[in-house]
Amino acid sequence: MKLDSEMQSLDLLAKLEDIQAIIKDSHIVYTSGKHGSAYVNKDAIYPHTELTSKIGNAIAQMFQHMNIDAVVAPVIGGVILSQWVAFHLTQLKNKEILAIYAEKSEHGFELKRGYADLIKNHQILVVEDILNTGGSVKKVIQMLDHLGAKTMAVGAICNRGGVSASHLGVPLLKSLLELDLKAWDSSDCPLCKNKIPINETVGKGKAFIQGKVSKI
Repeated sequence: MKLDSEMQSLDLLAKLEDIQAIIKDSHIVYTSGKHGSAYVNKDAIYPHTELTSKIGNAIAQMFQHMNIDAVVAPVIGGVILSQWVAFHLTQLKNKEILAIYAEKSEHGFELKRGYADLIKNHQILVVEDILNTGGSVKKVIQMLDHLGAKTMAVGAICNRGGVSASHLGVPLLKSLLELDLKAWDSSDCPLCKNKIPINETVGKGKAFIQGKVSKI
């Protein structure tokens, strides 16, 4: 599965819309408190193992020319994604590529279960499902640097925040999809003004209605 053409990217976009991984024409409250009409529901992807495998393969192909020893991803969805990307990189490069996941800690992220010893002096591909601000990935990269590993590149399913390689401090960033999702402060939200019901099933809609999310 290659996604290096506009048509193939649109095909992936259509598949994600079919399984409600991308929701359009709704009224969403994001984690930031801002409102928008679309939402990327990454949790809807992973029950579909064939699609997840194809996505992992597509990401692996984007980096198969690089010298990668391990794939590292932040929890939770990144655990699954790192496995598939590492599996397909192993097939493409005919050498074992490790799959490691980073767990949240008080100071950002850390590698537990002896994983830190596996990546020292290794060259790493960091993967993430959805890039919003890139904050989690940046913390993972900083952790890897501290442990003596070198992050060569970052790969993602969807870059919806316009995150750049320079922002993350890596030589290369590639994503299968780039989406520009508009967001408004709640006071300026045209959906609120038009009394469009807030979607309570995804995002922070339910918490917003209950007054648990501040109005930005």
